[in-house]
Amino acid sequence: MTVVLPEFGEAPERSRGRNVRAGYQRGRGLRSGDLVSQLHQDKLYNKAMKLARKRTIVAEPKRLNLYLILRFGFEGLAPGHIVEFGSYRGGNALFMAAVCRELHPGMQVYAFDTFEGMPATDPQRDAHRAGDFKDAGYEELLQLIEKEKIDNLHLVRGLFEDTAEAALKAISSVRLNHIDCDIYSAVKYSYNVSEKYMVDGGYWVFDDPLCSGCIGAMEAVEETLIQRDGRFAEQVYPHLVYRNWPPN
Repeated sequence: MTVVLPEFGEAPERSRGRNVRAGYQRGRGLRSGDLVSQLHQDKLYNKAMKLARKRTIVAEPKRLNLYLILRFGFEGLAPGHIVEFGSYRGGNALFMAAVCRELHPGMQVYAFDTFEGMPATDPQRDAHRAGDFKDAGYEELLQLIEKEKIDNLHLVRGLFEDTAEAALKAISSVRLNHIDCDIYSAVKYSYNVSEKYMVDGGYWVFDDPLCSGCIGAMEAVEETLIQRDGRFAEQVYPHLVYRNWPPN
């Protein structure tokens, strides 16, 4: 089936470091019209979802939006790979790897997580506590990756501060960073460590800052992307999306 994005011809393609038209096409398209029903009939989306269904807690509108970025959002960007900070049971990473295997041969997906639960959190900011999400099932995930021959998915196990610098240096360039961390320190670090590797026009997609239990995640976005770096969001529904273009 051919998926058709809605048109928003009045919106500019580039303004303040974002593609306003693309943001409206995805965000408003997922809120109204028939875009969601189109995606529910899309063979590749459904094929990738079979791998993810029992291993992801990413809300469906957010996963649909990621699919739209993977399918329509990379045209004109320099080569690069996908990183995900905060993968829990690996379902969303499996989903993105399955999509990329068909749409973007050679593109790799790197899933960063302790796979043993959350590290220490800040009780002044975060609702989550150390050890949350500890039922990641790391060995089971490895077995599934081997069974399904998902050879473009790589698990990077450990604290971000211990693994990310060396891994990103080897990865070299990033087109999309999906940050699904929930807490202030992890969101801030995941953005900062990836910034110098992001291709021009690349995406930061934040799963949690607008969630009711993730004020710390929003504070990290406010401090780094908004206040320090002067970035403007390309989307606020179903989650926050920023692009790596100069703000002005």
